[in-house]
Amino acid sequence: MSRYVVSLGGNALGNDATEQKELLKIVAKPIVELIKQGHEVVIAHGNGPQVGMINLAFNESTSTPLMPFPECGAMSQGYIGFHMQNAIGNELHKQGIQKSIAALVTQVIVDEQDEAFKNPRKPIGSFYTKEEALEQTKTLGYTMIEDSGRGYRRVVPSPMPIDVKEKEMIKSLLHDGHIVITVGGGGIPVVENNGILTGVAAVIDKDNASEKLAELIDADFLVILTAVDNVYINFGKENQEKLTNITTSRLEGLIQENHFAPGSMLPKIKATLKFASKGKISIIASLNNAKEAFKLEAGTIITK
Repeated sequence: MSRYVVSLGGNALGNDATEQKELLKIVAKPIVELIKQGHEVVIAHGNGPQVGMINLAFNESTSTPLMPFPECGAMSQGYIGFHMQNAIGNELHKQGIQKSIAALVTQVIVDEQDEAFKNPRKPIGSFYTKEEALEQTKTLGYTMIEDSGRGYRRVVPSPMPIDVKEKEMIKSLLHDGHIVITVGGGGIPVVENNGILTGVAAVIDKDNASEKLAELIDADFLVILTAVDNVYINFGKENQEKLTNITTSRLEGLIQENHFAPGSMLPKIKATLKFASKGKISIIASLNNAKEAFKLEAGTIITK
């Protein structure tokens, strides 16, 4: 029996609640296969599009007060967690498996001195004109930047995770045979001062949070399910190479050669590299190939 942390990208969960529920019916099947085999499963997920929608709804409302960003993150954890519980629970029921699923609203501790707080770079929410962006900076104190010629967006810090506040609860739930959904959207970022936790307006990369969680609960596998079947280098060129089985030393060399884009594959590569460097196994694969990836028969498999 092994312990898996399975990380699902927020962009892989659809464009609205209805689409998300349908996609999760597909995701549930390979996860239930793992459970049937007796493995322990923890599920992490992104929330980039979802928390952006929640934040935008409050910003544009004329009848409700603004909602702080950490609370928007908690809301996204709640409704995505519900959809996951529902999809996996229904699939378990269909297959006659009696298992309970817990979706935890999870706080992830970050360092308030993290350099990310001095240089917010994570875009969230909608696009605005320059004039609208200046008004949001003036009235709401937001940091706004021009984004790829498409307009201006709010940016927040993306600090590194230090600890998961609810880690002992996660361990207890696993010990008792339950399935756990946690660190949704990278977790709700909190800073700790003299034991007091305070939420901060930031977004923790969900792959970094998944890796930190996998370390803390001594997982055997970290599986990042995304939109691509494998990691590639020189993508679209004559010397394109699909990476299937790769060592951490070669992967470190490829990072040094700038093969991976900072805004897309690089965070996944760094997270999986960090976990595999501890003698564990990391996998990057597509949602469609999840069943095979769990058996080390698909995706990019990273080992020390």
